[in-house]
Amino acid sequence: MNKKSEVSKGLRSLLSNIEKTNNPTERSQLVKELTNSIALISPEHIEVNPFQPRSEFDIDQLMDLAKSIKTSGLIQPITVRALGGNKYQLISGERRLRASKMAGLKEVPAYIRVANDQEMLEMALVENIQRADLNALEIAISYQRLMDECHLTHEALSERVGKDRSTVTNYVRLLKLPAQIQTSIKDGQLTMGHARALAGIDNLALQLKLHNDATNQQLSVRALELLIRSFNAPKQSTNKPNSIPSSISSEIQKLKDQLSQHLGTKVEINRAQSGKGSITLHFASDDELNHIMGIMIQDQ
Repeated sequence: MNKKSEVSKGLRSLLSNIEKTNNPTERSQLVKELTNSIALISPEHIEVNPFQPRSEFDIDQLMDLAKSIKTSGLIQPITVRALGGNKYQLISGERRLRASKMAGLKEVPAYIRVANDQEMLEMALVENIQRADLNALEIAISYQRLMDECHLTHEALSERVGKDRSTVTNYVRLLKLPAQIQTSIKDGQLTMGHARALAGIDNLALQLKLHNDATNQQLSVRALELLIRSFNAPKQSTNKPNSIPSSISSEIQKLKDQLSQHLGTKVEINRAQSGKGSITLHFASDDELNHIMGIMIQDQ
């Protein structure tokens, strides 16, 4: 008997024992043993993951991976769960499975997990979120699915994926953007920075206009933020007798310019004839606010 069939028999025995036992301690030990084992499974016996958050795969990248697999084999095993009757369902690794099929592999290395549907969804989504090639919209959809289907709060999700809560919230906000903007994110025309800036605009017509400007002119994130700031700048009122917006002294104007240059943002100074007034600092994102605060703290 060859080693491959021995391993297969051993794994089948483990799976059978897991299904039969009612002892939590014994089941935990068997699952741990299964987790550390790698099986060789025919791709034909593996069905795709219905919880896969990715809907599109780059065909050129798949072909490159298939060539690599033909030469060196599949180095990183996929992860599946047993369905019974020599059938398995993919948990993570669909890109690797597709490329393995293109490479003509008859068997692929796989970790076998014991998971219910919710656990499977969570494992698949978290695994995919860690990928470097997901676009911002795919990450946002995965975050939302984790919260909706695994009943997680923003705080719990941030802990689960190892991100700040504000990061999770910023991604989820992308799903409220118009379809036209979401498509530009998906197609790589807009980055997360662009999308986050556009998400802060309440006026739909203005949001779409600035989106078109950003894509047509290939604006950088910084340029888009400055453009948004110019539209959001409050209009000076001419009906306030106690303010002097049109005749700010040269000293006030000089101070305003110095502050703006030092902080890297638009600064407004409103001073009444009595000497009272206010200083307004504008920012277009959390990152820009943190940048401004960092400068102010250093100056103390």
